[in-house]
Amino acid sequence: QVQLVESGGGLVQAGGSLRLSCAASGRTFSRYAMGWFRQAPGKEREFVAAIRWSTSSTWYADHVKRRFTLSRDNPKNTVTLQMNNLKPEDTAVYYCAAADYAGSVYYKATYNNWGQGTQVTVSS
Repeated sequence: QVQLVESGGGLVQAGGSLRLSCAASGRTFSRYAMGWFRQAPGKEREFVAAIRWSTSSTWYADHVKRRFTLSRDNPKNTVTLQMNNLKPEDTAVYYCAAADYAGSVYYKATYNNWGQGTQVTVSS
């Protein structure tokens, strides 16, 4: 089992930046990908970004492209989501997720490990 701990959420004004980190521990050697999803009140959890562990290839949802950047730090088993030019509609709980097996990185079902989430609030 993999344990995921998110950090870095908070309150920021529109146009500002935040950096979210996700530290993985436990059985991490078989990881396929890691991703970030978010869930706003009353809405479904949606894909934000993902990274393939073996290649560092990245994928982004259209609404965060060119604003968010996902990177990894192998020795620290950490992924970081740099979020720039934040908008009020980015307000949500952000969840880190890890997938042990291959699948579409866009789908929640691909990920079998989830963090507890961190709140991001963007004020207008």
